[in-house]
Amino acid sequence: MEKCILVISDQHIPYHHPQMMDFLKAVKKKYKPTRIVNIGDELDHHALSFHDSDSDLPSAGDEHRLALKTIKEMENLFPKMDLVHSNHGSLSYRRAFATGIPKAYLKDYNDFLEVGKGWKWQEDLIVETPSGKVYFCHGKVSSIEKLVQQYGMSCVQGHYHSRFHCVYVSRPEALTWGLQVGCLVDKDSMAMAYGRVFKDRPIIGTGIIIDGLPKCLPMVLNKGGRWNKVVP
Repeated sequence: MEKCILVISDQHIPYHHPQMMDFLKAVKKKYKPTRIVNIGDELDHHALSFHDSDSDLPSAGDEHRLALKTIKEMENLFPKMDLVHSNHGSLSYRRAFATGIPKAYLKDYNDFLEVGKGWKWQEDLIVETPSGKVYFCHGKVSSIEKLVQQYGMSCVQGHYHSRFHCVYVSRPEALTWGLQVGCLVDKDSMAMAYGRVFKDRPIIGTGIIIDGLPKCLPMVLNKGGRWNKVVP
């Protein structure tokens, strides 16, 4: 039964916020989480996207090499981590599937990211906490409240970069909640340029679940986009 779960989502490495690792180190120091759950899009894989990619950004190979440095830093910080399959994180496999490449020809996540077996990927995840079961996924529906109602338990998801909040749902048998986690992207990166046409902007931060109850941890930035060094 987990007392303190740190939830990370949507890093989109190597197009992550430049102070992402500093923030994560500070969060770990303050909260001392007993479990780390990364709910996906740990990599961006911009060059592998099924959408149009920017030719001025790195190639798929260069993007991968750039990402490995940050992945190694993250593994050093969090040697054990549960990760959930996601639309960006799984792009190498989705591309292979679309072009008819058999699974036998592909490396698994641990091999191509050069991380140890302490990092474990799964489709989704259910964790027991002092306040009941919590379901983790990358992103199922736009409304976290609807997801809680559908699954009948507390739920956590990411995927929607501009949404970051907790909602409580009262049921006859229990009080459940939903945690919609923000992201850790660099909104000024060319890989994130598609979002500039939208009214809402990415909300940078992580989530934490303490004794089974959720809390948002925004990475508050100044006008220049730099972290203010405060951990909520």
